Amino acid sequence: MTVALTRKQFLTSAVAAGAAGLAGTTSRAARHYTIKFGIDLPADHPTTQHVTAAGEKIKAATNGDVTLQVFPNNQLGDDTHMLANLRTGAMQMMGIGDNILATLVPSAAIDNVGFAFKDAKSAWDALDGSVGDLVRPDIDKVGLHAMERVWDEGFRQVTTSTKPIQAPDDLRGFKIRVPPSPMNLSIFKDLGAAPVTMNVSELYTALQTKVVDGQENPLGVIETTKFYQVQKYCSLTNHMWVGYWMIMNGNFWKSLPANYQKAVSDAFNTEAEAQRTANQQLDSSLEATLKSQGLTFNTPDIAPFKEKLVQAGYYKEWKGKFGSQLWAALEKLTGSLA
Repeated sequence: MTVALTRKQFLTSAVAAGAAGLAGTTSRAARHYTIKFGIDLPADHPTTQHVTAAGEKIKAATNGDVTLQVFPNNQLGDDTHMLANLRTGAMQMMGIGDNILATLVPSAAIDNVGFAFKDAKSAWDALDGSVGDLVRPDIDKVGLHAMERVWDEGFRQVTTSTKPIQAPDDLRGFKIRVPPSPMNLSIFKDLGAAPVTMNVSELYTALQTKVVDGQENPLGVIETTKFYQVQKYCSLTNHMWVGYWMIMNGNFWKSLPANYQKAVSDAFNTEAEAQRTANQQLDSSLEATLKSQGLTFNTPDIAPFKEKLVQAGYYKEWKGKFGSQLWAALEKLTGSLA
């Protein structure tokens, strides 16, 4: 049966249809989330590359409804600035070294304890397991959400412009840059150095102008930031392992539907495994590369360095700061540290 519409009925139907279409557009727009992600590493570093890969996985898993915008090389400010902006919600996510995160979440520095791990896998096992299980709730308490897998930054090595570091006495009064991290500062103070804190974005110029005579970072950072241009020696001290936590603003995390939360977690945790492998491969290849770029390497005996820390009360002090539960979880995997 054919029904004739009056002009009024036709216009009313048209308006209703238009409103329904607009509502559908608004509903779709409301499902789109943009994650502004900041990191201090260059775009060609394996960590940044795998963050970008995680973004591609997230986009595919959510049919484009969640977009990860990656800002490398301190484009959104240094670590301290980004962490402040992350907490206010001005940005949604960042990759941050646990030594820097520890300025806000002290327990995050537990894997930075000097000379604690024999290799990177030991650190991963700790953070993927009982040690990480104690740290993540502390991150939640400050309004942030951490992905379940910590990424690999690697063991830190000492570079200098004046002399190789062979023994603790070589560090006496030595002006070395450390990040604004209580743990890094503590290690080098107790080893007798004169540490100076600054963010990595300022470091190349500080080395070039002799504000400091040395620094300590993983080989991957030394190469990608071109510190070899302003340093002469690299001492393979392996004095601290550092990981990268992938953290998100807690309120933003809670705003994501459960299936999008899963897509984000799955992507970052999967890429964590790939990043660990890539970063270790880079690290193992870099001694030869950095030698060709002018650095002279030496491998000191670490036993005297650890003994110096024991004598200074370093391990006793940090056991007291971390508490017996977290320290016990660490020593269960590392053995006694003092």
